[in-house]
Parts: sequence; C-alpha cells; structure tokens
Amino acid sequence: MRVHQPQAQQPTPPFNAPAARRLRAALGMGPEHVAYGLRASYGLPYATPDLVTAWERGIAAPSSPELTALAGVLWCSASELIGAPRTLREHRVARDLAPEDVAHAVGIELLAYERMEESGTWRGNERQSTALAKALDLSLSDFITVTGRDGRLADLLRSAVTTRWQASVRPVAKVVPLERDVLEVVLQELHTGYQGRTAATLNWGGGPATTGSGESGQDFLDRIVDHFWTAVRASSY
Repeated sequence: MRVHQPQAQQPTPPFNAPAARRLRAALGMGPEHVAYGLRASYGLPYATPDLVTAWERGIAAPSSPELTALAGVLWCSASELIGAPRTLREHRVARDLAPEDVAHAVGIELLAYERMEESGTWRGNERQSTALAKALDLSLSDFITVTGRDGRLADLLRSAVTTRWQASVRPVAKVVPLERDVLEVVLQELHTGYQGRTAATLNWGGGPATTGSGESGQDFLDRIVDHFWTAVRASSY
C-alpha cells in the first residue's frame, strides 16, 4: 500500500489511532468518507482512504495540521485524538520543544540527543536524567518509561507477585526511586491481588483451579506495570 504524505511534514503529536478508528465507526463513516472530508473541507488534496487507514493502523501519524483537520471531519476535539506520549520524542513534541532545546537543557550535544530519540534509548547520567525530567515535566512513571526501564520493572514485579514480594523490595527500589515503606505496601498489595486471582477455585471434590482464574492471573501479569503505578498513586493519598 502506497501512502502519499505531503513533502513538508510538521512534527507529529502522539496519535491515538484506536480512538480515530472508533470515532469514525461511530459516525458510520468509511475511510473514503474521511478522506473526502479532508480534501473538500480542509484543503488536503493528498488525503486518500489509504492514508486514513494508515493513520488508524499506526503505520503513519498525522501532523498537527492534519490532526486538527481530522478532528473536524470526525466532529471531535483534537485532544480526543491525542494519545499519551510514551517515547522521548513524543514527550518533547507534546511540549512543543525543539531537539536543541532539550539537548541544551540536559547538557548533551545535539547529535547525541537526536540519536537517543531515534534509538529510543536514553543514555544520560544521573544529573542529565534529572535535568531531562525537569525539561519535559515528566512524572515518575513517564520518566521510567522514557529511560527504558519498563521492561526491567515488569520483570521484577512479576517475580514479586509470583514468589516472595519481600525479596523484591530492594531490586525494585534500584529501578524506581521510591521510599522503602511505600514499595513494601505496594508490592504486598500486588502480591495479594495476584495470588487472589490465581488461588485454586475448589469444588466440593477438591477439583483444580478454574480456567477463568488462570486467565485472570495472566492478565494481571500482562498489565503489572500499570497495576504498580495505580497502587503507587493510591498510596500517596
């Protein structure tokens, strides 16, 4: 499938492709209707059904002007089509900062910073990481994601809920700089939640766990990082 894009593309904001597809379907429109609206009402002569489909599948992303036009065609606000930024680049674009702005703020050469954005791997030291979090106004969870620690955190959390959570407090603290007492409460809560989902549902004859309990436990593990941050936020109140 050949998707034509305009020659001059502005930086793209984080795009919520599933939301765009859902909103279009709710209006009873096909990609061809959306493409027609973009051409006829918003002056985007290159808009085709293939381009709209590419946006909805995450193959391509609309620029800021294209997103505004798409929102007009779908009768929604642009904010409804913007997803939560996850990558280093998406956080920068969401705050309307140029690469050189962030590179200067964190004390890294521009070329080195741009390479980090392209690779998705943050290699800054502790001081630079602190400056990055300030420059992009990152929450702790965003900072962990942007610096590539989500995978390590997920592995540690799965170990915590499937074995002894006490043994995971120190390793998790090395990844996430939280107070020990907070981590203890959160890890114990996650352990209890997971064990409750996987506990054997015995029948009167002492039968094995039901299939549903196993699926529930696997779903919990798949979303363990989300559960962790939800518990952290709850513990702060």
